[in-house]
Amino acid sequence: MKTLTSILVILSFSLITVAQSNRDKIKTLKIAYITEKLNLSEKEAQKFWPIYNAFEDENSRLRTEAYEARKKINFETITEDDAKQILKESRLNDNKKQAIENEFINNLTKVISAKKIILLHKIEDDFKRKMFDEYKKRGRP
Repeated sequence: MKTLTSILVILSFSLITVAQSNRDKIKTLKIAYITEKLNLSEKEAQKFWPIYNAFEDENSRLRTEAYEARKKINFETITEDDAKQILKESRLNDNKKQAIENEFINNLTKVISAKKIILLHKIEDDFKRKMFDEYKKRGRP
């Protein structure tokens, strides 16, 4: 089964059309990988993916906001009051992320088992590792 999965992932990398953006390619692979590894039934998948995608979108939006805020910091001229405000905003962002994670898990428990939710975290890490390994194999800087 592991060999079949590995072959499927490798073939998926090879067969995706050039017209798709890299982000779309990765998202397509991720969907296939998670669906297979979680062994989602068709009914589970229909309910799981809208919840998962909404979580991913909101999480991405918060990461982007945090990144943009950090880019604006001038470390040479920042005042203590500015730094305190930045820390306050950072904590608020962290609280939002935690609230989103809690809502995500609460919504998922209505769709899949707790065991699959725990497994999801491992599967996501495994997918990221496979993507990074593939990136390194292709010799990109």
